[in-house]
Amino acid sequence: MDRSTDIDRLRQAIAVAAKAKAKGNHPFGAVLVDADGKVVAEGENTFLTDGGPGHAETNLARFAARTFPADYLEGCVLYTSVEPCCMCAGTIYWANIGAVVYGMTEHRLLEITAGHSENLTQDLPCSVVFGAGQRKVEVRGPFAELSEEIADAHRGFWKSRGSDRE
Repeated sequence: MDRSTDIDRLRQAIAVAAKAKAKGNHPFGAVLVDADGKVVAEGENTFLTDGGPGHAETNLARFAARTFPADYLEGCVLYTSVEPCCMCAGTIYWANIGAVVYGMTEHRLLEITAGHSENLTQDLPCSVVFGAGQRKVEVRGPFAELSEEIADAHRGFWKSRGSDRE
């Protein structure tokens, strides 16, 4: 995929994050694109409404693993607004998804939400998690041209919950 296509797909993930936020959930979203470039699934954060760690990427990867064959998923790309946390990266790995593209780094999210009890972000790049595995997961990101757009959604959300460093 070229950078322009990645940005378009990331904007779709950002739109899914906005849907999650509108429902009162944390503003994270992801879309799954197959080898033909077709969006085949999306996942949004459900952390607050389901009472547990329902991260967008984990929700999407679990759905994909139940729905599609592993060899199909190997050709898929998961686009996500924010770099997957270590839990999500592990789930993506085990679901056999072949690539991840993210907009804003987990480190940047940590700067915005540090200390917030609803988002105890770890400063652990997903490439480290994927690199510890036996199969390759391609990683592309961050995309500086989207970073502030994504950060703005998080600033407003976390600020409304009484924790925002910026």
